[in-house]
Amino acid sequence: MSPLRGSGARDPGGAGAGAGGLPPFPEGWYFVATREALERAKLIEKTWMGRRIVAWRDDAGRVSVAESVCPHLGSALGPAAGGRVRNGRLVCPFHGFEFDASGGCVATPFAPPSKIAKLSSFETREVLGMVFAWWGINGRPPQWRLPEDPPAGADWCEPAFRTLRFRGHPQETSENAVDMAHLRYVHGYDKVRRVGSVTVDGAHLRSSFDFRRVRRIGRIADLTFDVSATAHVVGLGYSLVEFHERSIGMDGRLWVLATPLDGTLIDLVLVSQLRRIRKPKRLIAGLRFLPPALRTETMNRLTLLSQKHDVRQDVEVWSRKRYRRRPALCASDGEIGMYRRYCRQFYPARLRGAGGSPVPSAVRIRHSGSASRTSRGHRG
Repeated sequence: MSPLRGSGARDPGGAGAGAGGLPPFPEGWYFVATREALERAKLIEKTWMGRRIVAWRDDAGRVSVAESVCPHLGSALGPAAGGRVRNGRLVCPFHGFEFDASGGCVATPFAPPSKIAKLSSFETREVLGMVFAWWGINGRPPQWRLPEDPPAGADWCEPAFRTLRFRGHPQETSENAVDMAHLRYVHGYDKVRRVGSVTVDGAHLRSSFDFRRVRRIGRIADLTFDVSATAHVVGLGYSLVEFHERSIGMDGRLWVLATPLDGTLIDLVLVSQLRRIRKPKRLIAGLRFLPPALRTETMNRLTLLSQKHDVRQDVEVWSRKRYRRRPALCASDGEIGMYRRYCRQFYPARLRGAGGSPVPSAVRIRHSGSASRTSRGHRG
């Protein structure tokens, strides 16, 4: 892992050179952890956007994400240094200063709490139990919101997660949403067809397409899947692909969450979730005798395994490729040029190039379902 770049939450978030000259930390919402992981571990420390951060939840369930630096005398706050959560407060291992979910110091062992001791915190959002934090250019507040929670409940199986770490950049990984040619050439998809036009509304890029593919289910049989998909790219750290498989009648969604670590490596988190398969239109080899809940969970694991296989094929390219600012595009490249113009808004103005423009702060992406949970801390 390369050395971390800079210090302090008010780094411009992209002044350095990342993959082939791309600024390493584009503005946006980036995955931190799941609520379940926070409940289990109590306190998580990790590298995120060139920083060491800690994440925890208080007794009321509010999630806080902050730099792992105590404002008192600079101690690290993670579990490895002795940091812990007590009564919903983060406790510094050096002098016992206690911080609440807003980042403010609320108690010390030997004196009244310091009014100026405040954690450098990041604003958070939660989508179906996945916690994201905002990384802003020069520390500015969120310029758009993440989508609201999609429909969930008993009709959907539990999400399944896989994480891959490799050399890369979130602009490069998200470009797959418009790169139809690579679906055929790299992954062997058949009958790939663009549906409608790629649209951009502020930070939201929408891309719909159909395809067919053949996949082996374990050692059982080869199955042909006929899929219609819509990718929602909302900034470079959040992509949601909603899909419908016609021959089975299977609905699902796949999140692709790319988070820069240190300016060289990224974590790519894949999250898969299927609607319960109650009455499939055709038999599913090896799964037809399973009850609907178990059938759906098994198919969800197989779907995620298939997606992980595809990403591993991409990683062979991503981890070695060099970003070309002026690529030699051809007719089959479709909307790659449009996508790259869309990406300019996530970098400092001096680096955007001609045609770049910021996202209106009122942009809000709407889906049916309940509102995302919000935890407002001091912005970093």
